[in-house]
Amino acid sequence: MEIIADLHLHSKHSRATSFNLSIDNLEKWGRIKGLNLLGTGDFQHPIYRKEIDEKLVEDDKGILRTASGFAFLWQTEISLMYSSDGKRRAVHLLVFAPNSKIADKITAYLGSKGRLDYDGRPIFGINARDFVKDLKDIDDRIEIIPAHCMTPWFGLFGSKTGFNSLRDCFLDLTEKIYAVESGMSADPAMLWRFEEISKGVNVVSFSDSHSFWPWRLGREATIFEIDELSYDNIIKAIRTGKGLKATIETPPEYGKYHWDGHRICNFSCSPEETKRLNGICPICKKQMIIGVENRVKEISKYSEGHKPENAKIFYKLLPLSEVIALFLDSTPENKKSWIIYNNLIENFGNEINILLKISKQQFFAKNVDEKLIELILKNREEKIKVKPGFDGEYGKAIQVEKQNRL
Repeated sequence: MEIIADLHLHSKHSRATSFNLSIDNLEKWGRIKGLNLLGTGDFQHPIYRKEIDEKLVEDDKGILRTASGFAFLWQTEISLMYSSDGKRRAVHLLVFAPNSKIADKITAYLGSKGRLDYDGRPIFGINARDFVKDLKDIDDRIEIIPAHCMTPWFGLFGSKTGFNSLRDCFLDLTEKIYAVESGMSADPAMLWRFEEISKGVNVVSFSDSHSFWPWRLGREATIFEIDELSYDNIIKAIRTGKGLKATIETPPEYGKYHWDGHRICNFSCSPEETKRLNGICPICKKQMIIGVENRVKEISKYSEGHKPENAKIFYKLLPLSEVIALFLDSTPENKKSWIIYNNLIENFGNEINILLKISKQQFFAKNVDEKLIELILKNREEKIKVKPGFDGEYGKAIQVEKQNRL
């Protein structure tokens, strides 16, 4: 059984999320995207928990289902911010629960540490090592995964989080961390250069979507190959790598933090240019935010191209909406973009199918524009150039005319 999962989501009760983000919309757009398993997001939030209980029914395998059978997993994201040895420490962690009873216990634990109603991704001043111990004391089946592990401010390996390794963060409980989430600004090949990852920590990929639109939901996902859909089988695959088939990644340049720079100065640059500038923004003369590519170079043990024995396949793909927008020289939200997108979905079933599987001949048979076909195939072959994102700004696919001049 192949399961394509996006297990890092939020509800409308998290900051900077769509007001229309709901279980109904997640199911609708998850099917259109080609996903068949989603994280609930924010299960500890009191108002959203009522929606979960109203809309989803849990089976005896720890899987939540809608009335029409679409599957969800108990999932949330927690922000830890604290000081240790005089340094700022900050990390975002994904948390998965095997069933409603354990989700309730996690909620009670978090409620004992602070408020849960102000944000779907609450902040706690708990030491990361102690957080892992406390949750594992509740139930060892709870899974904890460092989220978007390379982003500067809250990714475990980020330039501003205070950690250089998993052990720096989790100390003697590092062995309880079985996987990291790559995040949009990094891909598995970059993370394989780290000793801890190369020696057996698995890499998963999920969207961290704040809306249900198809250029957000499922833009990153993990493909599992398991005998039966159950919480235990998903977690076993994450922990052991057996059943973890592949990940779907956006090109790292598309992410918000790939290069160094300053958003307010509209300035970005490569690690080489940062070195020449001594890390100082030439516009405001202040220290630049160091992005993912530079950070990988800074803390990796292995050279570029290193590939461990446990390495899994990964696909680098721009969302279909972005490819259509590039074709039209427009935006994903544009009415013409939607017309093309909906027509493709009607003809070929779902977006991931279009991005990965539909042949040139099949596209031609449905009268898809030849230039659009060419872009879809270029995307599949990782041949669309992207201007790197930086300091909170998404990267941008470069127009066809500009690509020809590069």
